[in-house]
Amino acid sequence: MKLQALASKPQLMKITIEDEDIVEKYGEPLEFWVKDRQDMDTFFKLANLEGGVGMENIASVVKDLVLDEKGNPILQGEVALPVDVMLKVIEVTVTRLGNSVTQTSTA
Repeated sequence: MKLQALASKPQLMKITIEDEDIVEKYGEPLEFWVKDRQDMDTFFKLANLEGGVGMENIASVVKDLVLDEKGNPILQGEVALPVDVMLKVIEVTVTRLGNSVTQTSTA
């Protein structure tokens, strides 16, 4: 397989949080988008999150990944999410991006 067959422009990937507690508290599932492929800088930031890294570091990396449907960052400046929502956003984002890596792998 030629390497160029795997190369493509990052696409927006919709993520829906349908956690029972979140839906009950906020009245409906929550949606946001992330890019299905990340640049190497972001990849290394995510890779360095393993092994005792504080939650503030995880939140700062994920903050840059959370986008609206047009690809614009949602969490800019002083804008913040409720803690329960941010924890769920972190969880599903890291899980989804981790699963995306295996989707392009043939091993």
